[in-house]
Amino acid sequence: MRRLTIAIGCAVLVALSGAVPASATAGAGHRSGGVFPAVARDVVAYYDFEHALGTVEKDQGRSGTDINLINGAPRVRDGFRHALQVGQISPTTAGNDDWKAGIYSATGVPSLHAFNAAREATVMGWFKMTGTNPSPNTVTANPNDMFNAVGLAGVLTGDSDGHAVRALLEVIQVGDELKVVALGRRIDGGSSQTFAASLPWQEVLPQNEWVFLAATFNYDTGEMALYRDGRPLDGFYTVTGDPWLVNGEPEPDVTTASDPRGIKIGGSFPQNTVERNPCNCRMDELMFFNRALTAKDVWRQYQWARH
Repeated sequence: MRRLTIAIGCAVLVALSGAVPASATAGAGHRSGGVFPAVARDVVAYYDFEHALGTVEKDQGRSGTDINLINGAPRVRDGFRHALQVGQISPTTAGNDDWKAGIYSATGVPSLHAFNAAREATVMGWFKMTGTNPSPNTVTANPNDMFNAVGLAGVLTGDSDGHAVRALLEVIQVGDELKVVALGRRIDGGSSQTFAASLPWQEVLPQNEWVFLAATFNYDTGEMALYRDGRPLDGFYTVTGDPWLVNGEPEPDVTTASDPRGIKIGGSFPQNTVERNPCNCRMDELMFFNRALTAKDVWRQYQWARH
């Protein structure tokens, strides 16, 4: 695939923790974008970062859930398309200036009702690491502390403070090392389950390379899966037993009957009250489904976006 190099305003990007190297501007691995027709009806929210309205990105999914580009998080030209640049701006100062995106309402976001009492979900998108991850922890007094996670994209629970999630893609510490994970929660206020990729996270998300990731969640069976560039990732569950409480009646098992309080992208707290788990990276073609896509669906979506 032919790649392009685009200059994107280095004076702005040097504010990110781990300044973006020149190679970070290499063209995206996805050329056409868009949704594979067979799964289009299941897309609740979809952001391609080609539909700007000031600091708002218009939802191309069926829900009409527009998101905010927080603290001026920029859309940047990357190869054939625009992408969202997110990241930590002030690594040595406590504040609320990180570049991230999302939407939040303490009473729930009605347009995300498809995830209310949902049986399944999928979160997917294209991601490129463009700086040092994880970032310095700006909410503790110790200057040597680092955040233990790198936030990618997720749907919040119906009781979330801006951090707790119903379905999430992220990099988080598992044991003594970071892993790319799918993290889900069926019951508001209940336990989460994590499915972690076995590979080192830097192999799943190498620096300056566009990677297509997908996480699927079946709240009825308790099954989760991760995919990289359309293919399943080997992995393991980090919590034993039945954290989602899916065993026994009644059936089927669904999420709490509450509208999610929003979507978080590139870090937690989309209401911009706290900084946590920033991602020094770019994102594009973010999609949120209320169905656990099959392996065939994920592969077709990956192929569709690449050509």
